[in-house]
Amino acid sequence: MRIGQLAARTGLTTKTIRFYESAGVLPAPARRPSGYRNYDEDAVDRLAFVKAAQAAGLSLAEIREIITVRASSGAPCQHVLTLLDSHAADLDRRIAELTALRADVERLRSRAGTLDPATCDPAVVCHVIPADVVARPVPTT
Repeated sequence: MRIGQLAARTGLTTKTIRFYESAGVLPAPARRPSGYRNYDEDAVDRLAFVKAAQAAGLSLAEIREIITVRASSGAPCQHVLTLLDSHAADLDRRIAELTALRADVERLRSRAGTLDPATCDPAVVCHVIPADVVARPVPTT
């Protein structure tokens, strides 16, 4: 099948499919005499796996590792479990950071309800958020 047909079957764009080829998570397909890519059914299965793995939070580099383990050693189940455990621990850390940030925001919101805008010091940007409070880093993904 041509790339447009593969895109329609997988819900991906042709640009994404080409990117996945260059990223090494989709093998380069055979070419027709005209030079067009000619994908087989395995490409549909591979792209379904890539989408599911990304939905589980795995990066393309990690997905490429899984594919490499599969190709060289067989079932990559233990490798996948290790990756998922690492991602679960990272999510727990990020949830804790976000929970703490939410509590900080609630404290500031409560503080804002007790302040009078008329007493705001013109030398500070806003007295709702005091500059002398040590800021907690905002969690990143």
